[in-house]
Amino acid sequence: MITVSTDKNKLDVPFIQKFLKNVYWAAGRTMQEVQTTIDHSFCFGIYLDEQQIGFARVITDYVVFAYLMDVFITEEHRGKGYSSILIENMMNEPKLKNIKIWRLATSDAHFLYSKFGFHELANPEKLMEKIIK
Repeated sequence: MITVSTDKNKLDVPFIQKFLKNVYWAAGRTMQEVQTTIDHSFCFGIYLDEQQIGFARVITDYVVFAYLMDVFITEEHRGKGYSSILIENMMNEPKLKNIKIWRLATSDAHFLYSKFGFHELANPEKLMEKIIK
């Protein structure tokens, strides 16, 4: 049985860190860094028979802006629609329903996010970034 929860107490932080430290967007992220990101984000865990198989988090002010980050389903559970279930739960979360602008970055999952209304930036020239390495 698949369930999605926003209860941070249910999150398996070592599981999350183990996955994230090996992916291109979060390579090398430490346990403390993962815990800090969880502490300061609205988090979603997805569970198969009570065992966590994925994660996502949202950074938001709950009114104007939200940024979707660290979305994943473990490799052995991909291709079964679980990522769509996770994103659908996020988009339907009552605490996030009034947000006007959602953003995310992806290199390889445009097909997933487009199902939920995400599209390429209309005015990318207006955005700026600062990256510290």
